[in-house]
Amino acid sequence: MQPIQLQPEHDKAIRAHGVDAFPHECCGFLLGYDADDVRRIVRVTEAVNRRGAPEKHNRFTISPEAFLQAEKTARAEKLDVLGFYHSHPNAPARPSQYDVDHAWPVYSYIIVSVRDGVPEAMTSWVLQEDRSGFDPQPIAIAE
Repeated sequence: MQPIQLQPEHDKAIRAHGVDAFPHECCGFLLGYDADDVRRIVRVTEAVNRRGAPEKHNRFTISPEAFLQAEKTARAEKLDVLGFYHSHPNAPARPSQYDVDHAWPVYSYIIVSVRDGVPEAMTSWVLQEDRSGFDPQPIAIAE
């Protein structure tokens, strides 16, 4: 499994977004490119969680319009939408069954656990081709 490489500011931004959205899930896009057996993230873009209450605390929905805008931004910068991030408020940083049921293969899915408003573990996952579950994807923070 190729690792996903984040810049330190991406790590910080994802964690901060999780804290800001707590006790609800945050969500956003990972823009970048694949090269040299590494998925390199160049930009992290926040999205609005369009999921309504009461599910917003453990589910997220990104609008089609936001996805289209992320695709346009990526294309303009000669990048691709490589995946998504979201938080798990007061839950582990591993995919839920809901995540499995709604994910797409090929994309990276970063999850940050936010416990009582404090960011903790952050992991990345890629859905298996047969959609039966996720494989862990190593995260590398660039120096």
